[in-house]
Amino acid sequence: MDSAGESREAHEASFLAPFERVYAMLKRMASNYATLAVLDVRRAAVQFAWLVAGGIFIAVLIVTAWLAAVVALAVWLLGNGVSWPGTLLLAGALNLVGAAIVAIRIRHVFENVPFSATLRQINTDSPPAAAPTAGSTR
Repeated sequence: MDSAGESREAHEASFLAPFERVYAMLKRMASNYATLAVLDVRRAAVQFAWLVAGGIFIAVLIVTAWLAAVVALAVWLLGNGVSWPGTLLLAGALNLVGAAIVAIRIRHVFENVPFSATLRQINTDSPPAAAPTAGSTR
């Protein structure tokens, strides 16, 4: 009986061995993809942090340059005999014009809703109906 039991175990082991190898390979592959995804997300997070930090730094420099230009204009106007209220009014108007220009430019960024094409593809239940041709009657 020992010989028959060992033969049966060997047959079952040989039958299951390919499935076990496939399972082990799939498990290793899933682990490798998960590791790759984690490393990719980490790299993307670091890049995003640098992008945000750079954007803040650039914004501070641009605001400083804008304020310096407005102050230079105000000093020049005061040097040419314009009153303080007139100089401040002109500087404020210049800031409002700049803000309006930026607002108009930013409005065009949001004309298309993010992921609109993806949502349209997901929500499509059936292909669009074909338009009737000129010769067809309905």
